[in-house]
Amino acid sequence: MAQCLHLVIFDCDGTLVDSFVANHESIVLAFQDFDRPPPPEAGLREMFGLSVAEQVVVLAPQAPPDECLALENSCRQHRLGLADPPEPMFPGARACLEALDRDDILMAVATAKSAKGPRAILDRHGQHRHPGNLQIGDHHPGKPHLAMVLASFSEAGVDLENALVVGDTRFDIQMAVNAGVASFGVAWGSHNTQDLTAAGAHAIAPDFATLTKMIGERFSLA
Repeated sequence: MAQCLHLVIFDCDGTLVDSFVANHESIVLAFQDFDRPPPPEAGLREMFGLSVAEQVVVLAPQAPPDECLALENSCRQHRLGLADPPEPMFPGARACLEALDRDDILMAVATAKSAKGPRAILDRHGQHRHPGNLQIGDHHPGKPHLAMVLASFSEAGVDLENALVVGDTRFDIQMAVNAGVASFGVAWGSHNTQDLTAAGAHAIAPDFATLTKMIGERFSLA
């Protein structure tokens, strides 16, 4: 009898790693480059989960397209210029990934980051083995579009009912809903639990230990 495979699709920023400080710093510096007032922290948290380009459009709605593009490029350059980006893994994230490193579970990351971002973060934290299925903003429309989820399925060869999206923003949850996939929200990220539930999250994990247990119960893992 063939083994049943399961797929867990993690968001990266705000779910696996706490990258808000690095993102906020790069956007503030970019806005200063163009003599624009830096966006408030609360406003930026609401945009967390979108691509840099989408964040810029929302945070500078009056800027012409060429300035939006320049702001986006400046954000990326400042981010790349951080020699040691403050992007620690959330407590329990490493243990969760290790617990899910099983023959019957495949793991993926779906993120608005560009190609180098998620792999560099995972490598920095010693997560070379997992997750190997990376869906990035360079290759897909931004969340909540379903393209990254569909690409994860295609690579993994897993049925919809055996997949799960885990994320900290309503954009992650809406992406899962658009793809017809179950989703768990996490309580330690950028968006509040009420917004995650309203977006369609099946459940909210208060910490990684609980999330690991929830995933095991969802897939009836021994």
